[in-house]
Amino acid sequence: MQWLPNALTIARTGAIVPIAALLFCSAPEARWVALALYVAACLTDFLDGWLARRWQATSALGRLLDPIADKVLVSALIVLLVWTGDAPVIPAVLIIFRELLVSGLREHLAGYAVVIPVTRLAKWKTTLQMIAVGFLLPGTVGPELGAGISTLAIGQVLFWLAAVLTVITGWSYLVTSLRRMNETAP
Repeated sequence: MQWLPNALTIARTGAIVPIAALLFCSAPEARWVALALYVAACLTDFLDGWLARRWQATSALGRLLDPIADKVLVSALIVLLVWTGDAPVIPAVLIIFRELLVSGLREHLAGYAVVIPVTRLAKWKTTLQMIAVGFLLPGTVGPELGAGISTLAIGQVLFWLAAVLTVITGWSYLVTSLRRMNETAP
């Protein structure tokens, strides 16, 4: 069972294909099935880490794959939701740019044997991104929650908030990375 946490992490990225296919189905029910698959994929983010710690099966591979799986799942769905018109473009660009920047910085810092741990705020950023995408997935078939507020509108507000957190954490990571590179430069 030591392999299960990493298998769950990999399954999270595998969920992208059926979710993407469902986003382009014309039946309104397809959006709800896409949301259900997405929620299951997001739950694996909690479950894989919990199982790895509980079974003392943490690994370098798991530490590498987990943030990549999160970024691939969220980024792919953001691109698709922009394409369907359910997600606004500007926060999408900010979120994806930050993820690429931080990934590049991590890769560069690895050459210096420098690891910058994930902050609590960055974990909240990822959680807020996942929640926002969950509200956006039903699109226009999502229910009205009263006073003319739809789940799509809530998702778009949350998406903007996630973009703000994304910029804040990205800036913090950039500043910390530059400082660490200067400290380790010959």
